[in-house]
Amino acid sequence: MNIKVTFAGNKKVNAEINGMVIKTDQPKEYGGEGTAPSPFIHFLASIGTCAGIYVLGFCQERNIPTEGITINQQMQYIPVEDGKMKLDKIVLDIIVPPNFPEKYLKAIVRVADQCAVKKAIINPPNFEVKATVK
Repeated sequence: MNIKVTFAGNKKVNAEINGMVIKTDQPKEYGGEGTAPSPFIHFLASIGTCAGIYVLGFCQERNIPTEGITINQQMQYIPVEDGKMKLDKIVLDIIVPPNFPEKYLKAIVRVADQCAVKKAIINPPNFEVKATVK
């Protein structure tokens, strides 16, 4: 898989993949225009949406209606020595309606826990950054 990163002006950086463009921008307080989520926000959203696709598939396989099911993702930060904040914990709370089958509550948590993005964070890949002249 290849992702092409391009610069779209000011603080906008886009990722092009399979004919689609994922747009990013920085908030106004960091010199951007705030027209799209920042790369870090996209990263955080990928965790919840990844868990979401697993939850969706689980429900679809069992003909469980997904109306009223949401995932609330909460980021918890702690201060570090330099006075900045560090992301310490991400909590995914799967909110289900009262008619959700109780027998599937533990299973839906196990399914969401299989998220590939979370697994990549827990077992991170190696990175190589290089520059090529063309």
